[in-house]
Amino acid sequence: MTDITDYMQTSLTTSQGTFSLSRYPLRKHEQLRAWDAADELVLEHVATLNTDAANSSPKVLIINDQFGALGVALHAFTPTLVGDSFIAQQAIEYNLAQNNLTDLPFLNSLDPLSGPYDIVIIKVQKSLAQLEEQLYKLHQHLHDNSIIIGCAMVKMIHNSNIQLFENIIGPTKTSLAKKKARLIFSNFNKGISRKPNPYPQSFTLEDIDWKILNHANVFSRAKLDIGCRFFIEHIPSSKASRNIIDLGCGNGIVGMVAARNNPNATIHFYDESYMAVASAEFNFQQVFGPCRTANFNVADCLGSAAEDSVDLILNNPPFHQQNAIGDFIAWQMFSQSYRVLASTGELWVIGNTHLGYAQKLKKLFGNCQKVVSNSKFEILRAVK
Repeated sequence: MTDITDYMQTSLTTSQGTFSLSRYPLRKHEQLRAWDAADELVLEHVATLNTDAANSSPKVLIINDQFGALGVALHAFTPTLVGDSFIAQQAIEYNLAQNNLTDLPFLNSLDPLSGPYDIVIIKVQKSLAQLEEQLYKLHQHLHDNSIIIGCAMVKMIHNSNIQLFENIIGPTKTSLAKKKARLIFSNFNKGISRKPNPYPQSFTLEDIDWKILNHANVFSRAKLDIGCRFFIEHIPSSKASRNIIDLGCGNGIVGMVAARNNPNATIHFYDESYMAVASAEFNFQQVFGPCRTANFNVADCLGSAAEDSVDLILNNPPFHQQNAIGDFIAWQMFSQSYRVLASTGELWVIGNTHLGYAQKLKKLFGNCQKVVSNSKFEILRAVK
């Protein structure tokens, strides 16, 4: 059994107390903390709010808490947490338990909100579309005295996301930078003229004539990205009945092409984004209708999938988790794919040629074949 002491836990000390926090998924020799200076800055600011004067029990909403630093530190308010990441949800639950705190209500990004909220904290993410959709959804659940605070590292705050606060919520200003972090303060203006929420969006897939719907946090939501385009041109086909996984499915295009090329197969879609899996499910049902079944799973890679259960896994791995760049997610995907594949099952991977996935696959599977490549991408095949 793995000892929790094998993994790094660090202590976050704030005005609210001192808390033990870990990044998630748990990795040995983790070098990164489970919070950043933006979390510290917003917690410092919340501690200065005179909530007792106006409301002894303010209704608090926290959006995009990545590892639970905000939810843990502000647990006394019993905040509602909202996010699109299943991994973030797991991290929050884990860190609450590590600090002997009860679970907090968690809403995924497609669940309805239940305001009005007195205090809203938004951890601003890289996706401008995700922020826009969140603000549109939020503005219906505010009142005249709602306190809306955005927080992020300075490199994440641009005129474009400040303008979204201005256009959707109301007058907005930013704090001075501290430890390369900054806050965004927005005052709710109920009478502001807002455009309709533009999400979800859709585009028509060239050559196949499929209309693809994409929720706001889906990668490459406006058009098919060049890597995916190259991948779907080479999806293998068979008339045999088999189980196929689209791992990190996004809007589901890879799995849908696999379904078309393998008419007797059952397709299993996996992604850690609630919006991605919802997009994939909608798109699959629109194209194939009720007669073709598939499974849709919001999960941390393949941790919940049965061992030796599938014949083919198709994977376009991400190379970052939020702002942390590295190959750790790809390695997790490859390792879990090996466990889930049946004997002689195949993992097909697409990646940029410089990422060195072939060496990782050879180390894990003992073999790796280049199926095809172009000037930027290569498709690799490893057999269990």
